[in-house]
Amino acid sequence: MKGVILAGGTGSRLYPLTRLMNKHLLPVGKYPMVCYGIDRLRRAGITDILLIISKQSAGLYTDFLGSGAAFGVSLTYKIQEAAGGIAEALKLAEGFIFTGERFVVLLGDNLFMDDLTPYVETYLLQQAGTAKVLLKPVDDARRYGVPVFDAKDSSLIAYIEEKPNRPKNKLCVTGIYMYDTAVFELIGKVSPSKRGELEITDVNNLYAAVRRLSYDVLKEWWSDAGTFQSLSEAGEKLKDLLP
Repeated sequence: MKGVILAGGTGSRLYPLTRLMNKHLLPVGKYPMVCYGIDRLRRAGITDILLIISKQSAGLYTDFLGSGAAFGVSLTYKIQEAAGGIAEALKLAEGFIFTGERFVVLLGDNLFMDDLTPYVETYLLQQAGTAKVLLKPVDDARRYGVPVFDAKDSSLIAYIEEKPNRPKNKLCVTGIYMYDTAVFELIGKVSPSKRGELEITDVNNLYAAVRRLSYDVLKEWWSDAGTFQSLSEAGEKLKDLLP
């Protein structure tokens, strides 16, 4: 199984720091943010990893991470030329992932403490052409995509509401996804949103519409470190996670 970390994006909420470097290289504890996703994948036995990055700071990524050998992984890099959404960035993994192969996708600013191994193991038992997302209870679900569960099978998601005014529960869809190569065909079926991007929620809802989207719930701490407050919290939580 392979891993894909999406580490492009502009990081506008972390301006002006992100004028200096890509947000996924900002320090969290003793390491750049992106290192924690690499570590979570490695601990789950996933060592063949594609990093999708923007042109900004590309040299800093390769200077610090190199081949990945120092972190116990093998890294491949691809550049997303312009911000066009998570699904567009994910499409760049086509070719790195072989036909029928399964893989884990992490958004580079999603930081968490759970071991991915049990979630990966249950996903590998699912049928081909299915997907899994990981959820987490949050205080204000209005800021996130919120799952609505299948009325006949509570192990499945019926659809995901993006930033609803009245969330149906307190769970959010984190930036941790599991797919096989069927996802690339589905990305080709979605249209740009009002903000001109290919949205991963639209892709996941295609799976949900045919009852092929399962989920698990993270048990430990999780954050999308996209604000100064969450970045500071993450640094404190994770300061001793890596040696």
